[in-house]
Amino acid sequence: MVGPYSNQIKEHGFTSIPNVFTKQEINNILTELSRVNTESPVFRKTDDLFAIRQFLKYLPNVKALVFNDRLKQIINDLFGLGYFVVKSIYFDKPPLSNWFVSCHQDLTISVKERADVPGFGSWTVKQGQFAVQPPLKILEDNFTIRIHLDDTKKDNGALKVIAGSHLKGIYRPETVDRNLEDEVFCEVPKGGIMIMKPLLLHASDRTKNQERRRIIHIEFSRTKLPHPLEWAEKEETA
Repeated sequence: MVGPYSNQIKEHGFTSIPNVFTKQEINNILTELSRVNTESPVFRKTDDLFAIRQFLKYLPNVKALVFNDRLKQIINDLFGLGYFVVKSIYFDKPPLSNWFVSCHQDLTISVKERADVPGFGSWTVKQGQFAVQPPLKILEDNFTIRIHLDDTKKDNGALKVIAGSHLKGIYRPETVDRNLEDEVFCEVPKGGIMIMKPLLLHASDRTKNQERRRIIHIEFSRTKLPHPLEWAEKEETA
């Protein structure tokens, strides 16, 4: 089962797997989300986007729903043991959203505090959250899973990616030759997941079909950061 998916991740930097969650499991997750107090400072709420940072930390009841037996088996089969959650975000792109994300790689990780450590640089801080660009080998080993709570299509913000760009190190979007690179829209049905590597160039367009797009974005690593750096968010999958 995992062979084709594993090959797609290695060669293209991404894959999608349908039917990881049943309709009832998705409904259970959405029920928990409906109980959220949206006034918390960890939430971002605008006309174009609603987001919850450190999603699993602030909604602990969702964790068991997200890590069902199928998802845990997929993680173990594709990546092996030892990975843990280092970042989790919930995104809700409403039907009339004008919000979009320009082409980029995910080059930073979130840590608890700033510290001067060799190989870690380009520090930023946003709403009290420190982010830093780690050595390339950490990004190459990490992976991201995006759980789709709605059908995600080209016209409601499905990711578009440059296949194979994760193999080229730091790859600036402005240097991409669109005539040579293979740009792909990653349409994923409700209950399916997309797996991607952080160095994969990706973007998201504005919504065009007035259909909602809700996604749980979870980043994984198995790296112990050098002292005194610590992951801002660390959750075991079990």
